[in-house]
Amino acid sequence: MREPTSSFSVEMPASADPFQIGSDAHKTLFCRQFIDSYTDFEPETLPWPVLSGATLERLRSVPFWLEVRHTEKRAAAIVTAFTDTVTDPLIREAIALQGREEGRHSKLLAVMIDRYGIDAPDQPLEPIDGDLETRFIDFGFGECLDSFLGFGAFKFARQSRFLPESMFEIFETLMFEETRHIVFFVNWMAWREVQHGRRAAVLRSVSSLRFYSRAIARLAGAVRRGQQQQGDGREFSATEVSEFLDGFSFRHFVEECYSENARRMSVFDPKLLQPQFLPRLADAALSGFRLWNRLRPGVARPPQAPGGTSA
Repeated sequence: MREPTSSFSVEMPASADPFQIGSDAHKTLFCRQFIDSYTDFEPETLPWPVLSGATLERLRSVPFWLEVRHTEKRAAAIVTAFTDTVTDPLIREAIALQGREEGRHSKLLAVMIDRYGIDAPDQPLEPIDGDLETRFIDFGFGECLDSFLGFGAFKFARQSRFLPESMFEIFETLMFEETRHIVFFVNWMAWREVQHGRRAAVLRSVSSLRFYSRAIARLAGAVRRGQQQQGDGREFSATEVSEFLDGFSFRHFVEECYSENARRMSVFDPKLLQPQFLPRLADAALSGFRLWNRLRPGVARPPQAPGGTSA
């Protein structure tokens, strides 16, 4: 599968480049980057490993496959429905491609579930109707939230060897595509806001904060549903939790989410916007952790040189 070869930094370059957020050049860049980085594959032909014994039971014991399968199926339906309302030819092409990729994610999960006998039956979808653009925006901000947290969780699971590396190689394909999706989305959202007259970054930030709040509320609902599934017998054993969360602490998790997000974003063109809300929130939290460690009683501090300065 093709890997991205471009090299990016997070910040916009300080130059006299006429490129502006919301311009036709911006639209062309974020659409072409998305379309040209597409990788063609079929879930059935991926190198699925043979699993047995404790490894197979560990995969089957993961409690969120039912939720993930339904979420990906719903995502494909939302993106596909929204595509039919888009009039700009280039943006329509890109969003249609995302819809195909979301459908392929759903298919990949279905193949895995059937192949390994996982108890996660297909569930009927609720109707995808109403304001389709708002549905697409809600989905996009939810994907930004899920991806940032997923980057850290994925690294924890991979480092702990919760499953064979060959399984993580397959899931890595999905992680790369999800990263492409959120970079495309935040640039489309900014482009859309400019088309609606909201050129000032502060106005776009206010709009983003509102949608992020909605995404966080939906995530809380998903957590509650997961707790209900645990009550129905879908839970990790204590041993499986310790394997999956080897070396886990809240601070370590935030650090891994932050560093993995930066690593995965580093392959995109520096002119493109990237999700910033959660990385900035994580950066503030990590700064708070460092300050707390310096100030709390009992923590060793550097020796003081004469005059009161640090040695």
